[in-house]
Amino acid sequence: MPITRRLFLAAGAGGLLGWRWLASASAGPRALGESGIDRRALVRRHNPRVRQFDPFSALSVGNGNFAFTADATGLQTFIDEYRNDFPLCTCAHWAWHTSPRPAGVRPEDLKYKQYDSHGRSVGYATQRKGQEVLFDWLRENPHRMHLGRVGLILNRADGSQAAPADVSLMGQTLDLWTGTIASEFQFAGQAVRVETTAGHPKFDALAVRIASPLIGMGKLGILLAFPYASPQRDMADWNSPQKHQTRCEKTNGHAVIHRTLDNDHYCACVSWSTGKFEQVGPHEFSVSNGSGGVLEFVIRFRPGEYDNAGDLFSVRQIAQASAQCWEQFWTQGAAIDLSGSSDERAGELERRIVLSQYNTALHCAGPMPPPETGLLFNSWYGKSHLEMHWWHGVHFAAWNRFELLERSLDFYQRILPAAKQIAVRQGYDGVRWPKMVGPNGRDSPSPVGPLLIWQQPHPIYYAELCYRRKPGKETLEKWSKIVFETANFLASFAALEGNRYVLGPPVKSVPENTDATLTRNPTFELAYWRFALSVAQTWRRRLGMNPDAKWADVLDRLSPPPREDGRYLMMEGMSDTYTKWNWEHPSLLGAYGMQSGDGVDADTMRRSLKKVLDVWQWDRC
Repeated sequence: MPITRRLFLAAGAGGLLGWRWLASASAGPRALGESGIDRRALVRRHNPRVRQFDPFSALSVGNGNFAFTADATGLQTFIDEYRNDFPLCTCAHWAWHTSPRPAGVRPEDLKYKQYDSHGRSVGYATQRKGQEVLFDWLRENPHRMHLGRVGLILNRADGSQAAPADVSLMGQTLDLWTGTIASEFQFAGQAVRVETTAGHPKFDALAVRIASPLIGMGKLGILLAFPYASPQRDMADWNSPQKHQTRCEKTNGHAVIHRTLDNDHYCACVSWSTGKFEQVGPHEFSVSNGSGGVLEFVIRFRPGEYDNAGDLFSVRQIAQASAQCWEQFWTQGAAIDLSGSSDERAGELERRIVLSQYNTALHCAGPMPPPETGLLFNSWYGKSHLEMHWWHGVHFAAWNRFELLERSLDFYQRILPAAKQIAVRQGYDGVRWPKMVGPNGRDSPSPVGPLLIWQQPHPIYYAELCYRRKPGKETLEKWSKIVFETANFLASFAALEGNRYVLGPPVKSVPENTDATLTRNPTFELAYWRFALSVAQTWRRRLGMNPDAKWADVLDRLSPPPREDGRYLMMEGMSDTYTKWNWEHPSLLGAYGMQSGDGVDADTMRRSLKKVLDVWQWDRC
């Protein structure tokens, strides 16, 4: 059976190599080939397995809103060995910290660099020089924070904490089907099994079950430590105990730990099955001297204050809930099985398909667009990059897991006033969406970010996905303001030059490395402008409204994608696209890849694709 792009997208999955593919969640497993897919086998044959301490093999558990990343012991035991390459963090989408504002600076005092835009001066937050303190504070705040380290206490004979060299690894496995990590190793001549490291599917809670004779020997316990927040990659400042406060209320078998970091507050509710829970430092606690050979530990994080330590789950409850949730995830979305393929690349492709689904569900399915490194650690201070939201989330719709994308879409409703302020300040109609934001929606100053435009049509794309999933008045009413205000900006930003509309300057295109004052008519953005304005006009018709005359004029006279020698260029005038710039993002291809090709000639794009494949420097890309 030939598989067309339309058939692939309609079904939500494709079996391009193995000829077995599955579709709808509502219909349940069914096959359009030789047989149905054994989903459990498909998923579990790609379970990650770790046999040594390797920062780039750190494994995570979580639920889309909360994530815990562990080393090869199953917990955050050896954080120093991981910190520089792959910090081990405990994160939640609500966990943000704002450093005290430096004396003498106010956000409203930020100076904007003025750019000429077709004879009009427009200000962008791109200039750091002369206002370094304010610029850096706005850029770094708010930032995501590390909620707390949960690691093993492994005592040597002299009482000192063990190093990785003291541990002989037996193996660690992340069971993707249940979302649970199991870890085994030898220490001090005894076996240690961290049988369960699991996150609750709905709450910000972690469950741990450890089995070892060392527990009863007083050589193994749990360390719980809280850092001050940091905008750096590891989210944690372990050297400033005076900057934050930790207060503990303990009852029999439970404790509530209250955390205060400047004006930000959260709490951690803890329970343990055996041993003594005690405070061993200003911001550190231990569970040690347990009896028997098993220790169970649960910690649940909450924003704000909380005083009911009894509102906790057992390890068994969390592990069961995790298993049920992940089994539902794997069985109700689409799936691709490539095991029947003879292509030598099929196994690796299938592995990437499975692991990317796990990771994006865990790190990219929260209530706001995810940061570029999800809930692993801080890249760009943990802020969302709205141009990347499409890549992090739209695939959920293709896999028939639309609800995982939908969780983050209300963010655009919440930050609509902030986006309106940007457009008004710059003299444009509608709303101009920010680029790099925290939960408040305030755009971050940057030499590049404020000049990017390719995120502007995204909300119209999301709105159209919502309508295709649930066509009707309710969807139209919910999204129409965002669609129309976005389209107003798109039409306002396009400048009339002679008898055609152009995009930029100033503008930073997808690759980001060209001079913003010279960049004009990038191919990707031109196609996206056409798509978004066309969809916005369709929305007006759906609501019984006449087409918008301004949008129609821009659509009629928008510059065509620039081409030369029968191929598209990255942007207008970039004749050296395939010689000088052939190491950059080949974003011109996205106009007929990520997008549906509005205003694009298929034959020209086919020749462009062939040239890119022939000459691009993929080792530098």
